[in-house]
Parts: sequence; C-alpha cells; structure tokens
Amino acid sequence: MADFALRSYQEEVVERALRRENIIIWLPTGGGKTRAAVYVAKRHLETTEGATVVVLVNKVHLVEQHYEKEFKPHLGPKYKIQAVSGDSGQKDFFGKVVEKSDMVICTAQILFNALTNMEENKHVELSDITLLIIDECHHTHKEGVYNKIMRHYLEKKLKGERKLPQILGLTASPGTGGAKILEKAVEHVLQICANLDSAIVSTKNYIPELKEKVPRPIKSMDIVDKRPQDPFGDHLKSMMQMIHDFMPLPPDFRLRESGTQEYEADVVILEQTGVREQNRILAQCALHLREYNDALLINDTLRMMDAYRSLEDFYDIKVNNAKDGTDFFLLGLFQENQVELREIANKSQYENPKMGKLETVLLKQFGPDPESRGILFCKTRKSTHCLNDWVLNNRALRQAGIKAAVLTGAGGGISHMTQNEQTDTICKFRKGALNLLISTSVAEEGLDIPECNLVVRYGLLTNEIAQQQATGRARAQDSQYSVVAQRGGREVHREHINELLEELTGRAIAKVQEMSPHDFRAKINELQIQEVIGSKVANMHKMEKRGRFAASRVQLLCRNCFKSVASGSDIKLVENAHYVNVNPDFRKHYKVGGQVRIGKSFEDWEPGRTISCKDCNQDWGFEIKYKKIALLPNIAIKNFALETPEGTMPVKRWKDVSFTVEEFDFQEYIQNNFPDMTID
Repeated sequence: MADFALRSYQEEVVERALRRENIIIWLPTGGGKTRAAVYVAKRHLETTEGATVVVLVNKVHLVEQHYEKEFKPHLGPKYKIQAVSGDSGQKDFFGKVVEKSDMVICTAQILFNALTNMEENKHVELSDITLLIIDECHHTHKEGVYNKIMRHYLEKKLKGERKLPQILGLTASPGTGGAKILEKAVEHVLQICANLDSAIVSTKNYIPELKEKVPRPIKSMDIVDKRPQDPFGDHLKSMMQMIHDFMPLPPDFRLRESGTQEYEADVVILEQTGVREQNRILAQCALHLREYNDALLINDTLRMMDAYRSLEDFYDIKVNNAKDGTDFFLLGLFQENQVELREIANKSQYENPKMGKLETVLLKQFGPDPESRGILFCKTRKSTHCLNDWVLNNRALRQAGIKAAVLTGAGGGISHMTQNEQTDTICKFRKGALNLLISTSVAEEGLDIPECNLVVRYGLLTNEIAQQQATGRARAQDSQYSVVAQRGGREVHREHINELLEELTGRAIAKVQEMSPHDFRAKINELQIQEVIGSKVANMHKMEKRGRFAASRVQLLCRNCFKSVASGSDIKLVENAHYVNVNPDFRKHYKVGGQVRIGKSFEDWEPGRTISCKDCNQDWGFEIKYKKIALLPNIAIKNFALETPEGTMPVKRWKDVSFTVEEFDFQEYIQNNFPDMTID
C-alpha cells in the first residue's frame, strides 16, 4: 500500500473490505476512519468495472468536509466526484448525477429520496451503486434515514437479489443502545451489524500505534458548589405555585419537582389532557408552566438575565393574544412580578457559579495560549446564543483574545443556520479567524479541526456515544477536556456512567468478534428477517391508524381557542413535504404576518408570510407559493387539535394523524381556482 499512506492499524482494518466483504470499521475519533475509507474507495474504483461509489453522511457540513479534505485530494484528479447536499441544485437531478459520476458524496436523506422518487432524473436504484460508504453508521437503527436505506437493501437481499453494493460502515462507537449489561450490549452491536449486513472490525495487532496516534485529552471535572442563595429561582417557583392553585389539576395527578426534565414531562401531559378535554384553563396553565420550568432550567445553567429574557420574550407575544380570564390571570401574574424579577436578575451576588467556573476554564486555556481553539458544547440553540452573548460582553474573555461564534444545525427551519452559514463559520474556525465554537451536538460528529485543543461540555446529559464523539473533537497534543457541572449533579453522574458504558461497548464488540463465522451469519440473518418483517408490520399499523377515520369526519381545531377551522378533507400533501389547506374558505380564519425567510431556495416553492388564528393569534404556520401560482397555507399540525368521532386529540407530527391525507393535485387546483388558465 505504498502508493497511499495508511498506518499499520488502518491497513489491518481495511483488509476484509479489500476482499469485498461488508464491514464496519470501528476506530476512535481521530483514528483515520475516513482516510481508510478513501483507500478502500480508491482500490474499488481501480479494480471494479463500471464502479460507482456513494458516500453517505448524516450532517450537511460533512458533505463539503469529506469532499474537500479527504476524497477530492486523493481521488479528484483521476475520478469524477460530486458533492451534493440540500442546498445544491444537483439534488433535483440526483439520478443523472449518480449515473455520470464515479463518486457521489451526499446526505443520507438525498439518497433515500432518490430511492423512493420514481422520476427519471431523480431516481436511483441500489444496483446502480457498487460501494456504499456510511459515515457515523451507528445511526443505522430504528427509523433513522440510514436504516430506511438499509431496509431497501435487506429486502432485496432476502429476496435473493445479487446486484447490491458492498457496504463499508464507519463509526467511533456503536454504543450499547441503552443496555447496562453485557448480554444486552452484545445484542445491540449484533443488531447494528445486521442492519448494515456487515461484520465489525478493529485493530488487534497495532493497538499501541493507535493509542500513540490518538492520544486521549486530559480530562478535568470542573465542579462548582450549589449557589448558596437563589432568590430568582425561588421567586419563579412561588409564581408557579400560584398557577398550580389556579388550575384545575386532576385529583390523581402529582407534579414532580419543578426545574427538572421530569416536571416538563408532567406539564406536557397536562397540556395534552387539557386539549383532549377542551379544557382551556388546564391547557393554557400547563403551557405557561412549561415556560416557567424552562426559565428555571436556564437559570440553573446560564445567567439569571437569560432566564428572565426567555419569559419576557414569551409574554411579549402573549400580551396581544389575551382572550379570556385565564389569559388575563397568567399575563397579569408575570406583569405584576416583572420588575422584581428583572431587579433580582441584575444582582451579581446571586449569579450562577457555573458561569464563573466556565470563565475560569476558558481563561486557563486561552490566557497563556491565544492560539488555542476550543469547542463549547451545550444543549439547545437558545443556550448557544446566550453563551455567545455572554462571551461577547465579558471583558476578561475578550482581553484573552477569545473570538466566538455559534454553530447549530442546518435545515429548513426558520431558527436553523443555513448550510452556507455553517460552512462559513467552520471555515473561519479552521483558519483561526474564530477560536471558540459554541455548539449544539451538530459539531460532536465528524467535525475535523486538527488544531482544536479544548472541549468543554456544559450543562449536558447525553449518552456514551455523544460523550466519546465530543472528546474526540480535541485533536491537538495535550488537549483539555472539561466538564463544568454542579457538585453531585446529574451531569457528573452521567459522565461517570458514560465512561463505564464506553468500556462495556468495547467488551460487547469483542464478544461479537469472537463468534464463529457460521454463528455470526446465522444470527445476522435471523435479525435481518425480524427487522424486515417488523418494519412491514409497523407500516401496516401506521396505515391502519391513518385510515382509522375518513378525512371528512375529522375537524381541525385551533389548539389555543378550540375553534373549528378546517376539515381533514381540506388538507393535501405537496411533494411529500408540505401539508396545505386547499379550501379557499380557510383564509377567513387566519391573518397573515411577516415574511418567512429560510435562507435557501427550493425548486417548486417559496415561503410566504406567517399565518395565525384570527381569533386568538395562535401561530398556525406560513403560506407557500407553489409553482409561482398557488398560494397555499402550509400548516403545522402541532398548533391544532383533531376532533374525531372518538374525541379530541392533540398530535405532534403529521405522521401521527388518524386520517389519510391525499396528494395535492396541481392541475385540479388550477381548474377549481383559475378555470380560464391552461397548463401545458
């Protein structure tokens, strides 16, 4: 392998892939899994007639990273390589792109869409691909898009079809799947192997070389004591108690401790109960209690002022939406306490000690070494923006030369970063124009910054996979890995549990690797048959659920005021993505607001203005303009309740509705609404 510089442990893990076996490469973050995959792809292209390699990633920014940093430098001069992501126009001609390329790097959703879309320009068959490389392949389970793609593969395999791609999976850890004992962890690893139709391989003969190449960062548990006084949190809790006393709490229902995820789960159930019973007092009180609980969680992690502003933002919207006595009570409660809450939030003696500890950790790294690069991981998008604001307004951090920016997930949502914004932020971080990324989990997997020498996990409760991924972002020699947490808190406990689960994962993989080839294949085949049958049964149940009621017998109610505003038969599905109301009478129930800006363009539609209930101002979604002609209200079902023959029910996602939504017929719409217009 002299023509391509692989280390000895990499050569060992690719041996079976070079023999065209399906394998999962298990190497730690920073161990060079992608480089090993590049080598396998190179050899495959050299030795396979009519070869087509597809590389799947699960994060948009990894498309460009893999293309620019790994595959293009080694394969680009000789082979035609295309990088395709959601912002690329090439996705609309994906079938042709695959047909004319030697290698395509894309997000998994694009390939899945191509497998299920029968349009000639977009459609791809698995038989068109000769090698399928799946990055971060531990996500190949349950209803993840990787697993949906592999179900296509397994169905064809079990039918005896031979022309299927070779599979090469890459992972730093398959995890234990929530298992705490070895037997169950082994079952989880076997299930991942079955889903990928692959054996899992790791280095056996070159472990010292691997450890030398991938040194673990120096870990520190940066612990703070609980704040001695928390008048802001105490005041919020007293306000929540007043809401408890006001609301008609079911007699057999007991709320758990406020300021916890358990309490949040309780008030979500109460809100749903209120919707089912069309009990507006219960539903609205539960909704407001969730906001107060969010403020308590923010107060525990960030600044008091961040918690105050989260409530202020919520009530700034509610101030014009008051409808009845319940609204006036809840709004009045906040307004009566607003000045006192703001005054407490400005008293530095009560500030969150975790913030002080975080400042110390950052100054310890950046003070002596302004060339440092760090990633600060936190839980939510809101947290990233609050922490970024804190850094920008912290004189000591600015003087230490810290230049921070937010990195969150890309997508079509209004609050998401665009792919270009992500790429620009990562590029600036690589070049040193930024030296601190404040990120959600989007940066845990795959982000390759060799100069990164500090990782901080702040206010996070995650599994062992996420912990290992985050640890692996610290690539430089003598890197630091810090966990900032409260003494005795759940974050500390979870960190220790994850360390044990990491060890358990290794033992489970060793057990799987010790199985005889015959026993392994037999178990894999058994699990694959179960997976395919189980998937078909689940789909049948979904179809039965969707066909439970005729669409005309279901009414959509505004989730806030419970006014009936539409029939289920008014709803149509546009391009398998947008649920729109085609009844022109629906317009009399809503008012339009500001223009929606998503930051990317789409082939057949563009966003219009927000829509909300004309009676109570409840957000409903936004209008879309389809094919430059049809102005259609695109509604979010989470903002409605369904009134069915068996009662009222809330639903969170469209896939959970109990009636069938028909496809949108553009020609029929034009004929009904523009009878004089002709369409070619």
